[in-house]
Amino acid sequence: MSGPTLSASQAAAWRDQLHASGKRLVFTSGCFDILHAGHVRYLAQARALGDALIIALNSDASVRLLKGPHRPVHSQDDRAEVLLALQSVDAVVLFDEPRTTSLIRHIRPHRFAKGGDYLLSTLDPAERQALDSIGAEIHLLPALPGRSTTASLAKLALPAAPPLPRLGILGSGEGSNFAVLLDAIADGSLPAQVALVLSDNPQARILQRAQEKGIEAAWIDPGPHPNRFSQDAQNAVRDRFQAARCDLIVCAGFMRRLKAPLLNDFAGRIVNIHPSLLPAFPGREAWAQAFAANASEVGCTVHLIDDGIDTGPILAQTRVPRLPSDTVDDLRRRIQAAEHRLFPAAIRDLLASLPPRPSP
Repeated sequence: MSGPTLSASQAAAWRDQLHASGKRLVFTSGCFDILHAGHVRYLAQARALGDALIIALNSDASVRLLKGPHRPVHSQDDRAEVLLALQSVDAVVLFDEPRTTSLIRHIRPHRFAKGGDYLLSTLDPAERQALDSIGAEIHLLPALPGRSTTASLAKLALPAAPPLPRLGILGSGEGSNFAVLLDAIADGSLPAQVALVLSDNPQARILQRAQEKGIEAAWIDPGPHPNRFSQDAQNAVRDRFQAARCDLIVCAGFMRRLKAPLLNDFAGRIVNIHPSLLPAFPGREAWAQAFAANASEVGCTVHLIDDGIDTGPILAQTRVPRLPSDTVDDLRRRIQAAEHRLFPAAIRDLLASLPPRPSP
């Protein structure tokens, strides 16, 4: 290799060394899965903007999140090696998130380059905000017509992967099931992408988990009642998920009841996981209900949401035995472990059976 693969901290230290000597670091990013002449010319132009060029390279997990389970064609190590062989590339740093927002803030490059298929208005808003906050110059470089990864795949007679189903996530708390879904997406076992995460709790860990992965996340004001979701909130959730073009809404620890217009506009497309073998023990703290009832066998259920309380059609269930030594917390932990295995598989199977969602 002609240059190093750096950690984010090493890249930030290198930037500071360049800055101290009056030099400027140029930063760009991409998958660079199938390197072509358009990439080579673009990277040479980017390097000419400053004194050194660093590429933020999507890791294999990040490429799968963005492009689907059939990509990347080449591994992250191979892609880094090819890039570092180019005279224009001084260093590469790998990242796992879909976006480079946190890297931009950490490295603080002087200049940011992007290909000519982008406009200022189409740059990722969070990345744009990060660039503005550090005072980085933004340069949009001209594209080379006819050169793209899609065109390369077409020449190889390999069809481009179809767009991945878009998930909208609703959660109120920690987001452990959401984290499991992200892991399944990253390892290719759940072919989907998370488009938007919403919560009724502004302090919910699930919002932080989404932001750490570069996924759009927002708080929805639930209204004045501590347990109900106001009509304004119902409307706002529907509008946000429609605008994000979500194909399926996943309730991952969401504690309020959904009603129209969301139930109407996403009929058959809102899924929940419940910690009991429905129809037994619907409602809150189902594991505690089962423990108090001395149930010999418990479990979890993935089901569609309707206008009742945990009454929607059942999609999948897993049974969990109750051991004589179990406390209520033991039972809760064992059920949660079963949820983490069941939920991604049930969502994958549901997505495979759903027709494309019509445009609103």
